[in-house]
Amino acid sequence: MDHAAPSPVPLGQAEVSQALQRLHMTIFSQSVSPCGKFLAAGNNYGRIAIFSLSAALSSEAKEESKKPMVTFHAHDGPVYSMVSTDRHLLSAGDGEVKGWLWAEILKKGCKELWRRQPPYRTSLEVPEINALLLVPKENSLILAGGDCQLHTMDLETGTFTRALRGHTDYIHCLALRDRSPEVLSGGEDGAVRLWDLRIAKEVQTIEVYKHEECSRPHNGRWIGCLATDSDWMVCGGGPALTLWHLRSSTPTTVFPIRAPQKHVTFYQDLILSAGQGCCVNHWQLSGELKAQVPGSSPGLLSLSLNQQPAAPECKVLTASGNSCRVDVFTNLGYRAFSMSF
Repeated sequence: MDHAAPSPVPLGQAEVSQALQRLHMTIFSQSVSPCGKFLAAGNNYGRIAIFSLSAALSSEAKEESKKPMVTFHAHDGPVYSMVSTDRHLLSAGDGEVKGWLWAEILKKGCKELWRRQPPYRTSLEVPEINALLLVPKENSLILAGGDCQLHTMDLETGTFTRALRGHTDYIHCLALRDRSPEVLSGGEDGAVRLWDLRIAKEVQTIEVYKHEECSRPHNGRWIGCLATDSDWMVCGGGPALTLWHLRSSTPTTVFPIRAPQKHVTFYQDLILSAGQGCCVNHWQLSGELKAQVPGSSPGLLSLSLNQQPAAPECKVLTASGNSCRVDVFTNLGYRAFSMSF
C-alpha cells in the first residue's frame, strides 16, 4: 500500500510576512556594548537586534547562539545609525535620536530612556539622521543627515547647543579627529568639510570630485564614507576611495577599486573598506590590495571593530548590509560565521 507523502503545512500569514521581511532586509547600523560582549544591529524596519558575541564565539555555541537574544521596535523608519556610550545605546532614525540603557536592554525590558529631535527649520521637516558621532572630550553627540547641518547635543542635559551649516546637500558620514576638537563631514554635495568645534566654524573644504585622479563622474560626486587618523583622511563614495594628507589637502593614494565604498576605517597599518559587492577589502596605505575577504551579503554598509579591552575574547570584525545577516570575522582573513536577524 502506497503511503502518500504528508502534505506541507501551509505557512501562516505572519510567517510569510516574516520571511518576506528577512528577504528584503537591510542592516544599516551596528554598535558594540560598553562591555564588548554584545552587538546591536539596526535594520530598515526600525528594529534593533541584540546579539551575544560571547555566546556566538563560545566553543559550545549552537545555532541558537547566533540568533538575537532580543529584538525590539526602536523607530518608525530605518535605524540609520547607532553609537554606544559607557552606559547607553543611542539610535537614530527619521528626524530623531533615542537613548536606551544597555543594562535594561540586556534584561529584555526595552523602553526608551529619552528621545530628542534637533531644531529643524520647519515642523514639517523630518529628515533622516544618517550619522551619529560621540565627542567624548565635551560629552556631546553630533548628528547629521537630511537637513544638511551638523547638530551638537549635550549628553548631560539633552539640549542642542549648536548647528554647523555649510553643506548644500544631505550629509552621509562623520569622523572625529582625536587629538584636536575637529570633526569631518562628507555628503551628497561631494565635499568633505572640516569643522573646528572650539569656534564652531568650517576651517577646511576638500571638494574631492574636482581632483582628476579621484573623480568618477559616472558614479556621481557623493561622499559615502570617511575616516581619520591624525593628519590623514580616507574617503570614498562616487569618487574613488582615496587617502588624503589633510594639512596639505593632497590626495596621496587612490585605491584601485571600481565599486563605490560605503564604509571605511583605519585598522593598525591597514585600511578596511566595504561597499557594493560582498567583500571586505584590506588595503595597504600604499594602495596595494592585501586581501578581499568575502562575506554573505551582496552589498555592505557597515563595519564594526570590537576593540573593547574588557572583552579581548570578543575581539572581532562584524560586517552587515543588504541582507538579514551580520558576518563575524574572528581573524580578519576569513568569515567565521554569520549571525541572523
